[in-house]
Amino acid sequence: MFTGAMVALVTPFQDGEVDFQTLDELIDFQLENGIDAIVPVGTTGESPTLSHEEHKKVIERVVKSVGGKVPVIAGAGSNSTAEAIDLTSFAKKVGADATLQVCPYYNKPTQEGFYEHFKAIAEEVDLPIVLYNIPGRCGGTGLAPETVARLAEIENIVAIKEASGKLDMASEIATRCDITIVSGDDSLTLPIASVGGKGVISVVANIVPADVKAMTDLILEGDFTSALKWHKKLFALSKNLLGLATNPIPIKAAMSILNMAPEELRLPMIPLEESKKAILKKTLRDYGLL
Repeated sequence: MFTGAMVALVTPFQDGEVDFQTLDELIDFQLENGIDAIVPVGTTGESPTLSHEEHKKVIERVVKSVGGKVPVIAGAGSNSTAEAIDLTSFAKKVGADATLQVCPYYNKPTQEGFYEHFKAIAEEVDLPIVLYNIPGRCGGTGLAPETVARLAEIENIVAIKEASGKLDMASEIATRCDITIVSGDDSLTLPIASVGGKGVISVVANIVPADVKAMTDLILEGDFTSALKWHKKLFALSKNLLGLATNPIPIKAAMSILNMAPEELRLPMIPLEESKKAILKKTLRDYGLL
């Protein structure tokens, strides 16, 4: 369930509301292109600006639309443990296969606080958990490798989305425990695989899911030489989709250019500026998407 190409799905908006029709179309596109799992309402899904009611509706709609064809790993994290438990309980109730649990942000817990937070969720709701370590979104505070190793001893904490941007972090985790490690940065999927990673929760898979899957399939087969060819092809696209502006601004711009989904975001996120859009169009053209 927690290996291969997993898409960090965008949440489309139209006139300020969640665009459920487009959401269904995006899910169909992912399933047709062989994605291994769908991860709604994470960072790319703009969970910070969804109301709790909208957050739950998106989880429920995704589970229904996927129809059991692939696992749904629902974003259900919060900087409030009680809220995370509530979202996780809901995800279980509507049939999600697992949840993605981001490190609590803004309130900057200690490592023991992180441990107790994730432990409480795991004990309260019997559903597999993918930890989400992204210090850049959490005031520079992230999970330490030794904390990950302690959490890995809890039965239903089964994987970690590693988005620290540091290869040493993935190496440290891999040497301390056997938790499944997946990349949280598209450009680092292959490097992280070289130290034990098993796939990616991918932004770029919103537009090229089959290509991301081709690379992760090769990684899981142990064919790193062939996987390197895909890494090189995907690299510029991956870097621009995460580097031209804060995620998900560039991916929503790309999906609008490709007529896949509206570009609309919610404040404080704003659309990609025109000068950067020109760079993005060139990147899409160079890749062969335009």
